[in-house]
Amino acid sequence: MAAPSVRTSAPSGTRTVFPKGPSFSLDTFSSKDFMVKDFVESLSDSAVPINRRSGPSTQAAFDPKPLIRAFEHALSSLNELSDDLTVHETELLTAVRRAEAQHKQTLDSLGKKLDQSISSFQTLDTDLNSSQDGETGGIVAVKIGDKLEELDRQARRARDANFLIQCWLDATERGELSALEELRRRPEADAKVRCAVIARQLMKISQRLDQDNWGQTNGTTPVNGAKKKSPKGQPKAYNTRELIEKFSETLEKDLLKQFDHFYRKRSWEGMRDCANVLYDFNGGSNVIALFVNQHQYFIDQGQLMTEEIAFDNSAYADPPFYSWEQLADPDADSPGAEPNLQSFIDELHQTLEEESAIIKKAFPYYESVMSRFLQRVFQQPIQQRLEVVLKKADTVSSLAFLRSLQASRSSLSSLVESLKSHGLTEHPDPVSSQTTLVLDQQLEELFVPYLVGTSYIEREKSNLEELYTSVLFKYTLYHSQRKKLPTGFMASLAKTGSEMLATAIKSYHDRLDSSDLTPSQKAMLLRVAGLKDSEANKNKPELNISDEDGTLSVQTAKRMLRWLAEGVGRGLELSGGVETPKAVSSLLNLLLENLGELYVETALDAATDLAASQESSKTEPDLSFLPTLRAAASITFLMTTCINTVLLPLATSNLSLKRDMEKARDAAISHIEEKASAVLQRSTDAALAWVSRALARQLKTDFRPRDESDTAWLEKLQTDTCAAITGFLEKVHNLAGLALTGANRAAFLTELALMVRGALLEHFKKFQVSALGALMVQKDVRRYLTVLQAWEVQAHVREGLEVLGEVGSLFVVKPEGLRDRVRMGTLAGVGGEVLRPYLMRREDAGSVGMQSVLAAL
Repeated sequence: MAAPSVRTSAPSGTRTVFPKGPSFSLDTFSSKDFMVKDFVESLSDSAVPINRRSGPSTQAAFDPKPLIRAFEHALSSLNELSDDLTVHETELLTAVRRAEAQHKQTLDSLGKKLDQSISSFQTLDTDLNSSQDGETGGIVAVKIGDKLEELDRQARRARDANFLIQCWLDATERGELSALEELRRRPEADAKVRCAVIARQLMKISQRLDQDNWGQTNGTTPVNGAKKKSPKGQPKAYNTRELIEKFSETLEKDLLKQFDHFYRKRSWEGMRDCANVLYDFNGGSNVIALFVNQHQYFIDQGQLMTEEIAFDNSAYADPPFYSWEQLADPDADSPGAEPNLQSFIDELHQTLEEESAIIKKAFPYYESVMSRFLQRVFQQPIQQRLEVVLKKADTVSSLAFLRSLQASRSSLSSLVESLKSHGLTEHPDPVSSQTTLVLDQQLEELFVPYLVGTSYIEREKSNLEELYTSVLFKYTLYHSQRKKLPTGFMASLAKTGSEMLATAIKSYHDRLDSSDLTPSQKAMLLRVAGLKDSEANKNKPELNISDEDGTLSVQTAKRMLRWLAEGVGRGLELSGGVETPKAVSSLLNLLLENLGELYVETALDAATDLAASQESSKTEPDLSFLPTLRAAASITFLMTTCINTVLLPLATSNLSLKRDMEKARDAAISHIEEKASAVLQRSTDAALAWVSRALARQLKTDFRPRDESDTAWLEKLQTDTCAAITGFLEKVHNLAGLALTGANRAAFLTELALMVRGALLEHFKKFQVSALGALMVQKDVRRYLTVLQAWEVQAHVREGLEVLGEVGSLFVVKPEGLRDRVRMGTLAGVGGEVLRPYLMRREDAGSVGMQSVLAAL
């Protein structure tokens, strides 16, 4: 550790008689590094001569005087320092005693004051708790407080009245409002509030006392607003109305400037004070308008929309991950709201939440401000962006417009519901009833231009009509070759062959070109119709119409019903209300006309014509059209289900219109059922006619061979006529299984089986049967029975078919067994007159045995 610094006065290399000792101060000993040993060593080192510090010991004896003098001097200095410390310590002790005495005196004084406060409180508490005239002291204190408050209000009212009278006298006598101006210039917010209240009161006083300047003198109005002059000798009359109005305007402008200043500095308290004053002044309408109109959000949105419009709405031309073609495709699901619009709605939601917090801080009447802000949001940025999106969708197709309208409405409805849940200025509670009313009203008004009157439902109908016409184009064209359609653009389809096809396709193209359809919508309709969108196809059409194009398809019907259901759901979401029954009624008529009449009934008419044409055919009739009935039944069921579950419930509010819809449904179903019955009846007639013609071609030698020794003839399972008829009946049975189900199939097969059985019974009365030919008769009858009994016929008919088998056995059984055969079994209930013709056709009918049998009948 370093030794303390000690200074000596003896110069180096010299020696004085009385060398000066080391000098040091109190700081030397107050250092943290001070040590006594090091201090003594430093004194010793400074007192030893230099020539004695090193080198050989060649000098004189040790001289202790320098050390003695050094230590004496150091001791003297230490004594002086000790005396100084003693004096300083005495002073500090004196100051401490004085401070302690003063502190004790202060504690005593505070203790006495505390005792006095406690005593006063106890006295007051005793007075308040004591009874006085039947009233407790607390009630007395409350009454005293009320009286004091009333006196304070009266005093303030008196001061306000005095100040108001002074201001009125200044206005009427001197034509100035100096006192009010002085009050306006004060920085306090309360002063501005009082200034606004007094200005409003002065305006009311002026209306009552200065009627000349308000144009109400004795109920008359001065001509051209001329001011009435003061009579001679009287003080000059000042226009108090003009004076007060100018002051009010100045006060309002100053407050609005101050509010704007606070708004730019984001000082919510300052904004709140200014808004409070302006509300007391004129209801706050001007400050609300200033806040809303100059809000940075609306300025930014306006500039953004201007830039987008300047670039021809390029932001909406091809947004990422969004397909306008999918939006216009009726068979594809709607992709939802346009991405840019959805992104804007998401940002708007966050902005409204933030702004609602600011409005609540900045305005005491925040609910009115929030309502005005929401109105501006819906009427400006939302409406502008909605118009841009719908305009773009309208250039794509009608379906794209309708889907975009629905998706936009859905997104905005979600925004409104989310804002209601958030609460806005009432967060975290739900929004108030007033804000709810504003949100709902603005949402409805936003879509009024697109849903007003019948414009929306007419657009839905037009879209469905175009889609139905396109999807049924080939179908209608196919059936037009059989029958000329009555009216419409298809009237040109009356021609036949390639010329008719060319004319029809060109007519369809011309119809699309003549209507107000966008190019993309025309291309979509042509695709639905199965055509190509090109001028070459239009002028030189190449269209192959196949039988499949003219066949009923359940998938096509499902497409049509899905389009209808989508339109109904969209309409219910967009324009649900008192007009809904009328809308669904018109859609019902459209559905019945296209799906019921044009699609199903046309196919049934075609099937009826085909069945009628088969009645006179010399060849085996082609009943391949029968499966059309299964498709017609399925489509009719789907159509009826759609009507009952989708359309009719929406017309419940209008009972008369609902009854009309039910009548139209029942009439359409009745027409379809009648046409289906006609198809079955015609098919039955055609089948029976061909069976009759086939039986007429039966050879006589089939049951009475010329050469009975021909074994090849005996080996045949049935005659050719039987084989042809049974083969045809099996085809009819298979087709009936494809066309009909349940009771309908049983009724059809039962009727046909009874007719065939009757024809066969009549047929066997016409042929002479030999003993050997009876075997072939029995083979044919068994074959007929095998085919007919395999059908799903009714039970009593199945028993009736057994008669045919028994009739066949009449030609095989010998005469001695016929008597028992006729009297027992199935033939027991058959009259003899019915059986006699068959027995007479036996080759041995003239024998004695047969004659006895015939006589017994």
